[in-house]
Amino acid sequence: MPGQIPLIGEKFPEMTVMTDQGTLKLPDDLIKDGSWFVLFSHPADFTPVCTTEFVSFALRYEDFQKLGVKLIGLSVDSVFSHIKWKEWIEKHVGVKIPFPIIADPQGAVAKQLGLIHAESSTHTVRAVFIVDSRGVIRTILYYPLELGRLIDEILRIVRALKTGDAYKRAVPADWPNNQIIGEGLIIPPPGTEEEAKARIERAKAGEIKCLDWWFCWDYPAKPEEVQEVRSYLERAAKKPEELLAEKAKLHLH
Repeated sequence: MPGQIPLIGEKFPEMTVMTDQGTLKLPDDLIKDGSWFVLFSHPADFTPVCTTEFVSFALRYEDFQKLGVKLIGLSVDSVFSHIKWKEWIEKHVGVKIPFPIIADPQGAVAKQLGLIHAESSTHTVRAVFIVDSRGVIRTILYYPLELGRLIDEILRIVRALKTGDAYKRAVPADWPNNQIIGEGLIIPPPGTEEEAKARIERAKAGEIKCLDWWFCWDYPAKPEEVQEVRSYLERAAKKPEELLAEKAKLHLH
């Protein structure tokens, strides 16, 4: 039976882990400077899909840094395996992997996080935990073994969460390109009848926009925040040759 999956809104479980960059205490060592972190698990080193993901994470590393987010990988492989795999990627793909990878040969960390695949007693699923600077889990994503992740979407999620936190707003689907409210952010619903009536009056005065008292929004996000997310989405839609031209350091053999 797989381990209990931590829930969104809970503190990330405290644990001490071995990585190819030394021992870390989670979540404290990753958030002590006010950073968020993204922990992502993969089935095994020296596997094709995982290799493509690690290259993509590495190529987005600066974007995560700009958002104040640290990256850390996880698999059941050993520190030695992680080191050799990173060396192989740098030699054959031309990309250096800058972030640490947790070594979990006994599967203790994977079991604690509920990451063991139901069809395998050893391989971890492709999970993503987005954890904020308080050590609270904000997002959990799960992918099957055969499907690689879209890294630009993970960046979009982090920026959306941080933007929502900053303005105390909810974020609509496909933000910032929502089909109803565009780059708007949703104002939390009123808690009383009086607040609902006041909300409609604010809409009539042009202070906010509403479809009804329970569905109102405004546009507090800064243009640079919106454009940052659009740049992720635009990049994700580009053809591989366009990305390769931009990232000349990536040379596939």
